[in-house]
Amino acid sequence: MGQILHGSATTTEAVRRAIQRRQESLRTLAKRYGVNQKTVAQWKKRSTVSDCPTGPNTPHSTVLTSEEEAIIVAFRKHKLGSGPIKFNSFMIQRSPLIRGGFHERSVFIE
Repeated sequence: MGQILHGSATTTEAVRRAIQRRQESLRTLAKRYGVNQKTVAQWKKRSTVSDCPTGPNTPHSTVLTSEEEAIIVAFRKHKLGSGPIKFNSFMIQRSPLIRGGFHERSVFIE
């Protein structure tokens, strides 16, 4: 069974294991495996050969408040299709207090 690598991965677990085991210089290992010396140094430091998770522990929007996110989720569940015109018509049906913030930000849903 093959392993699934993320798009930026330049090494496999087997190569990482080999890098960690070998005692050669960073330059020699980088040439041998066709990766950057910084990549070799990174894998030499780690105790594991698996990728570390990246990104926030709890993803959240940096633009919308939680109330605005809830409105968008409700819209997506209510309407199967979406787009700026449908979204604006949906927001017109909502209270003016909520609607004002969305018109200023011009939120587009794909």
